[in-house]
This record gives sequence, structure tokens and C-alpha cells, in this order.
Amino acid sequence: MDKKNLTIGILFIVAAFATLLVGSRLQPPPAPAPVATTPASAPAANPADPVAPALAAAPAAPNTAFAALTTSRADAQTSVLANEFVAVRLTDFGGAIQDVAFKKYPATQGSPESFLFNERHAAPLLAVGELSGLGQDTRYELVSASASEVVYRTLFEKRLEVTRRFSLPHATDPKADPYRIRHETTLRNLTDATIPLPRLVLELGTSSLTGANDTGLYLNVASYDGKDSEVTDRNAFDPSFFARFGAGDPNPKTQLEQTRPIVWAAVKNQFFAAIYTPEKPGQSVAIRRVELPPLPGSSRTDVGITAAARFDQPSLAPGASQTHTGLLYVGPKEYTRLARSDEFKQREDKVMQFDRYFFNRIFLSGLVAPILNKLMVGTHSWVGNWGVAIILMTILLKLISVPFTLAASKSAKRMAKLAEPMKAIKEKYKDNPKKLNEATLNLFKEHKVNPAGGCIPILITIPLFIGFFAMLQGTAELRFQDFLWAPDLSGPDTIWRVPGLGLPLNIMPLLMGATMIVQMRITPQPTTMEGPQVLMMKLMPILFTLFCYNFAAALALYSTVNGLFTIGQQLLVNKYVKDEPLTPPPAPAPRGGKAVKNVTPTKK
Repeated sequence: MDKKNLTIGILFIVAAFATLLVGSRLQPPPAPAPVATTPASAPAANPADPVAPALAAAPAAPNTAFAALTTSRADAQTSVLANEFVAVRLTDFGGAIQDVAFKKYPATQGSPESFLFNERHAAPLLAVGELSGLGQDTRYELVSASASEVVYRTLFEKRLEVTRRFSLPHATDPKADPYRIRHETTLRNLTDATIPLPRLVLELGTSSLTGANDTGLYLNVASYDGKDSEVTDRNAFDPSFFARFGAGDPNPKTQLEQTRPIVWAAVKNQFFAAIYTPEKPGQSVAIRRVELPPLPGSSRTDVGITAAARFDQPSLAPGASQTHTGLLYVGPKEYTRLARSDEFKQREDKVMQFDRYFFNRIFLSGLVAPILNKLMVGTHSWVGNWGVAIILMTILLKLISVPFTLAASKSAKRMAKLAEPMKAIKEKYKDNPKKLNEATLNLFKEHKVNPAGGCIPILITIPLFIGFFAMLQGTAELRFQDFLWAPDLSGPDTIWRVPGLGLPLNIMPLLMGATMIVQMRITPQPTTMEGPQVLMMKLMPILFTLFCYNFAAALALYSTVNGLFTIGQQLLVNKYVKDEPLTPPPAPAPRGGKAVKNVTPTKK
């Protein structure tokens, strides 16, 4: 390998890590369809029935890049549904959910105030959209309000009665999740004519960044059609990358749409989500982004995202009524909760996005990450500390991989013994690469050495690392959980910033990098590695440290403990595992094909 190949190899490594870091930001959404600005056509009514004029849809949204941010009406009357986990505040404007407070999750670290989902929004949750006279500007009559149910009612043009019902289960109800709200919207025709109905559009809420450490990587809208999920990030609205070079539309997109059967749709950020699962699938989800005021203590613009689910409706016969029913989960992204198939029957756990990206899928994160999450949560229930749970979980995983690591260590030590024969072969066939490869393979075959034997622990470690990374990014349980000097395991463990520059000093990733360097130095290296390859291996800890520097401290803690265990294990292997002699090559057979008998006299 010459210097040119070395340079190319290093560039590929840097590019790979850069792809992992920012690839999700540049990845376009899966073929969004253009948004229709007219309501879906309703099914034709029976020609024998008199037909009333169709309900008028709301005017199309103005052609702006951001959805309008609305504030709560000062004269609104609110009602509250609450249990031990949430406080759901409803407003009579729109007869919908204004916001939801999570009692188990603080707004900021150390704050007594609960985190509010949909606090800053384009519309209340489950407000009727795109239908003039029934949306968030319409005041509904409060029919009844109890500790478990709130009912609203309004009349539209004296032709249509709209009743909206919201109920919240008690926290002790074993058959229902305490974060899940049951919703019903009933439409009743008060006329003697059939009313063609436009599509029913329900707002899914507005989500934004959760704090200064949130990069917006998981701020998006997702939907599930019964087979696959589709995700639209907020940066999908940005102009095309090629627009910078004069190709493509330079203007930001104003609205995107996921047109597919909607088994459920979700608006979410890094740790929390609103997931609406209708009784009957919808037809599409319309998505817009929302420009919000900067977060407290930050000058960076907070760009959120909002969405609405659309449902086709049949014509309504005279005096008839129809009810749209659905379940709205508004709560933390806790995999162990969302994976309960008895309550969440439509794979709502896919909102965690464990295997969204290509590198997640090739390393089986969809299988590994759920196992790691359950293991971490189960360990925490035993020890009561998330940092300790991560350490114990890491040690358990390392103990499981010990047999593979020992086999790899033995293989590496056997490979080291071939240094001199390998050197001789390289010198003999330095001008004939084909003969060099053949002689090298024969050498390995003669001595029964597998050059790939040392790769087994790496092949096991990489899926675990990628799965752990995917699992940590949206695990609400780690939010604001401190350990040692790290104030928040879900963010970087910054203890100091360079004055004037703001560059952070994160200790845990530096410890991780140090363990990788030590581990590399004490592990026998394959004899096939040359100078440039050795240099690349030496650069790996530095590149890996830079890659993980601003990620969650929990990830660096896992990698550091993993490295310390590996160092201790390798020291024991180097000291106590006996070297196995190389298998000698078989003696060459005589020309006659018969083995030569050993007639050397025995020494007395």
C-alpha cells in the first residue's frame, strides 16, 4: 500500500464518520407528494335524495414557508383531564386539546414545572382543520366535564351538529395506558337533505426542540401504513442542495404530504411524541414547519414541525350521524411502554426509529436496540441508578462475548508468530503480487491460522455500539439523569467551555478515546498489517472520539466501560493464556508416493 492508497483510505474513514453524523440531516424524505389545496371529493349521494350544499372548506393556507404560530385565547374556558402521569388541558375554542403536561418529566433540569407538549403550537391537538366554521377559531359549547371525560358541542349553519368527546383513563386502569386519550367526533345531519362531507382533518400538534442539547435529529413527522413507516424531517422543507448551484427550486417548500394509508401518525421530538391511531385508517398527513421563538438562554431559532391527518367521509343522509374514533398517545418515547402489544396493537413502537437509517439496518439495530433498551430498563429497576445500570449492562454483554474474544486473542497471537515467515515471503515475492498472495494463503493454510479470526469481537461490538447509539437517541428515561460529573446522560457531559469560543470540554469521550488507544497497544496486531495500515489504525481512536464527542454521555460511558473491560481481559490473556505451537506443515511425500520410514536410531 503506497501513500496514495493511504490517503484515500483515510479520506474514506473520515467520510464514513461524517456520513453517520450528518447524513440524516441531508437525507431527503421518501418522495413527498404535492399538497392538494382543494378538499377531497365526497362520495356521491343517492340521486333520489335531496342534496344540501356541501360544507365549505377553509381557504388555502397562505404561501409562506412557515405555519402561523397561534396563542391561547385569553377568554377561552379550559377543562382538565388528569391522572398521576398527565394533565390534559382542553379549550372550548376548537373543542380540542390545548396542551398536555407530563408530570413525570420536568420542563428543565431541576425545575418543578412539568414538560408541556404542544405548549407553543400552530393549532390545538385534534382541532378540526381545513373546514371553515369548525376549527380552532370556533367556540364550542361545553356540554359536560368530569374527572375522566369532557364533551363539547357546536352547530354548523344549523345543518350539522358536531359533538366532540375526550376521555382519559385512570392511572390504575390495567387495560389502558395512562398517556392515551380516547377521542370521538360525531357528525349529525339536522336537515332533510343528504350532505356531502369534505374530508375530516385533525391536527396532530406541534413539536419543537426539547433543550439546548437537542439538535433536531429526531424532530419529525412519521406515519405507519401497516407495513412500513415514513418519516419527514423538518429540513425536508429546505431548498434542494443543488439549488445552490443554480439547479432546482431555490425556494423553501411550504407544505409536504405523506399520501398513504394512515394506520397511525405521529408528531415527535427527541424524547416525546403525539401518536394518533384512528379506528379506521386515514388517507394522508399534511406537514408544515413552524418558526418558534428561541429557547431560553439561546439565540438560535427554534424551528418546529406540525401536521394534520386527513380522513375521507361518506355523505351524510338526512337525520343520520357518523362517528370518527381514535386514540391519541401524548407522552414520552418509552420503548417498553410502546412495545406492549396488548395496548399498542399497531406497532406504535416504530416511532422510536431504531432502524430508520441504512447503517442502522445493516447492523441490525432494529433487533439489537430493543433488546438493549429492555436490558437497560430492567437493570435500572434492580439497581435504581441509570449510570450504574449502563455499566452493569455493558459488563454483562462483555461476559457473553468472552468466548469469542478469547478465540480471537488466540488467533491474533498465532498470527504474530508468523511475522518472520511472512517477512521472508514478502521479500521473496516483492515483485510478483500474485505469487505473494498465493504464498501467504498457503502459509496460513499450512499452519491452520485464520487471519480473520481477530475480527469476530469487532463484528460483535459494532452492532452493539450502533444499536446502543440508536437506542439512546430517543430514550426518554435517560433525560436529565445525572451520573458522576455528567449532569445529563442523554446529552454531552460538558464541564467547561473555552471562553470566547464556547468550545466544550467533554470528559467521557476523551476517556473513551484513551481506552481505545491502550486497547490497541496491548492487542497483538496481525502480521499482514503494513506501515500505512498501522497508521490508519492509530488514527481510528482520534476519529472515533471526534465522532462521539458531542453525543450522549451514556454512549461514551458504555464505550469506556467496554474498553476498560477489554483492556483487563487482554492483559489476562497476554499473561495467562498459553501460546499454542503453530501446526507444522506436513512433510513432503517421496516421489514414489510412499512415506519415508524414520530409521534414525533411538538415543540411549
